[in-house]
Amino acid sequence: MNLWNSKLSWAILIIAILGDFIVAYVLSFYYPKYSHTKQVMSVLGSPQSPVSIIYNIWLVILGLLFIYSAINFYIVFSSVSKSYAMIGFILLLIFAIGAGILSGIFSVNVSKELETLASKVHGIGSGLGFIALTFIPLIVCFLLYKSNDNTTAIISLIFFLISLVLFVLFVVSEKESYQNTIVGLSGLWQRLLLASMYMPLLIIAIKYIMKDSVK
Repeated sequence: MNLWNSKLSWAILIIAILGDFIVAYVLSFYYPKYSHTKQVMSVLGSPQSPVSIIYNIWLVILGLLFIYSAINFYIVFSSVSKSYAMIGFILLLIFAIGAGILSGIFSVNVSKELETLASKVHGIGSGLGFIALTFIPLIVCFLLYKSNDNTTAIISLIFFLISLVLFVLFVVSEKESYQNTIVGLSGLWQRLLLASMYMPLLIIAIKYIMKDSVK
């Protein structure tokens, strides 16, 4: 079985993307008083969380799935543009390692006042990972434009612009002065940000699977 540019390779990416939301949603039922709108997803992996082990294992798995997807991304799109494909590969790799593996190994504290070495590593890794993933819709836009898929390229560009706005809202939401306002809903902005960054990847994964099905 071909592991690259196959239905399986794109299905793995879809599993990683959907799983990121589904796992957090399911585990939240076992974390009393956890708020999807107010708390970020990594709180599920904090030492205070009753599901911390499961969620942190998932983050490591998520990282491994995205490392595989990063390689597949480069193999598929290197024929379109090696430079853009390499940039996309590096950005996905940073996200996989930072927001996935490192965040799973080093958990964050619920209380921002109690900052440990683990929470600092988690914050740096997750932050770099999110910054890297923010630019993935733009890279996908360039690659699809070069592939003459202008419609999906424009959609990817729109999601990139949305991601920039949501990224700012997510960063600002962490400030104490906004905690009791709609701007302070960190969990909401994080999930919407992830959705906007993931969407171009999800679209191309579905398109490639459908294309293979037609063949």
